[in-house]
Amino acid sequence: MIGELDSDVVVRYFRGKSILITGSTGFLGKVLLEKILRVQPDVKKLLLLIRAADVESAKQRVETEVTGREIFKILKEKHGNGFEGFIQEKICPLPGDVIYENLGLAPAKLRELWKEIDIIVNGAATTNFYERYDVAFDTNVMGAKHICEFAKRCSKLKMLLHVSTAYVAGEQEGIVLEKPFHLGETLREGTQLDIKSELNLIKETRRELKANCSSEKAERRIMKELGLNRAREFGWPNTYVFTKAMGEMLLGHLRGDLSVVIVRPSIITSILNEPLPGWMEGIRTIDSFIIGYAKQALSIFLVDLDLIMDVIPGDMVVNGMMVAMAAHSEEQGQQQSIYHLTSSVRHPASYAVLAECVHRYFLHNPLRSGGKNSEPVRPSRMRFFRTLPRFRAYMAVKFRLPLEILRLLNIALCGAFSRRYDELSRKYRYVMHIAELYAPYALFRGCFDDSKTERLRAAMANNNGQGKRSKGYDDFGFDPKCIDWDDYFYRVHIPGVVKYLCD
Repeated sequence: MIGELDSDVVVRYFRGKSILITGSTGFLGKVLLEKILRVQPDVKKLLLLIRAADVESAKQRVETEVTGREIFKILKEKHGNGFEGFIQEKICPLPGDVIYENLGLAPAKLRELWKEIDIIVNGAATTNFYERYDVAFDTNVMGAKHICEFAKRCSKLKMLLHVSTAYVAGEQEGIVLEKPFHLGETLREGTQLDIKSELNLIKETRRELKANCSSEKAERRIMKELGLNRAREFGWPNTYVFTKAMGEMLLGHLRGDLSVVIVRPSIITSILNEPLPGWMEGIRTIDSFIIGYAKQALSIFLVDLDLIMDVIPGDMVVNGMMVAMAAHSEEQGQQQSIYHLTSSVRHPASYAVLAECVHRYFLHNPLRSGGKNSEPVRPSRMRFFRTLPRFRAYMAVKFRLPLEILRLLNIALCGAFSRRYDELSRKYRYVMHIAELYAPYALFRGCFDDSKTERLRAAMANNNGQGKRSKGYDDFGFDPKCIDWDDYFYRVHIPGVVKYLCD
């Protein structure tokens, strides 16, 4: 049951709390960290689990990869010369990793943390669609298990919030519900998943590779292919969403009476409002298209412009996370809560909106590839393919056939074009591989139900049941209905891509 909420309630909730955060060096982790410090400077401690050899290395990573980034600009201006002291007082870097039992922490530190921590936010993940199976499994599956086991030892823990992805739904069509995965559940009828067997398969594959003295390159390729094959065996399109789904299964199975909230964002985009509109890190699916178009490096793209593009700004995701934490604290024994932080049902936008904004933006603001004094890159319309078979057919005629002619010519001329053929062949295989990986997103025909998320929004929006917006509602707003997609893409997101992602 969600009680009455407003901005003050949410802000007060974080006062005096000690919060363990994993994944703080990632985009979403930084946005969360900055928001907590900005709205609630009286938070007790933010304990950041950092992959590092020792405390000093962990501190260095936090300084360079987290608090040293532009997103902390407003906080720095607010605290002035006292910023470093404030950060040292509030942030405690912990060298460790979710891939290890007890998070790789020393026994003395564990005993201290078990008594101290009030909230755990597990945002650690590897998000590479085509990651090595062992690497993705360690972080996304075993990491969730280790966090859950650690959380159950924390004597004053109020709740555990786990960041997943809406795309654990795979390639489902229609309305995708906010419901949990059960242990062993799959997306392909007639199959049964055994997570322990998957772990044993990884271990056995590693042993075989070691016994055969496989090269590092061969090992990487085999482990990547293993992950993709296993994902597709059970109905998921890639290793990332497959392992994230298994992580959710383990959390649900092992949590006991622990209060657990799982948030499932869709494609997370740049900050909409605060603290820095347009700020982002890391290239998302749609950003590959924007950058490729800006540089005129892409003339074709695989996407159905009529389909709904489900994106959500990073600050809205963090607002939803913070409201969910305040709403579900200390709900022992309750069913785990799952929230879709998405836009496809509440306020859908088609890919056509993005494509038009991108063309218009670079028509008015063309990139200059060689610096300020160079000639602007004039954009031309991109060709879109709405199905994978059509895309493959075009690539075969336009690129594969000339490649085959070049191969035969190279044989006839005793290898005179070997280097050129190898280079073009690699590029062709890469483009086709990327198309296959991105197709489930660019051609996704599902919509993410957000009925539970809407109830959470309603608890924030209504004050005493009178239907009025509560005080400070917009401080923690996460309703995509307030977004003008055309304005957001043209004035916020695309300029952000140019500023932060384009070299």
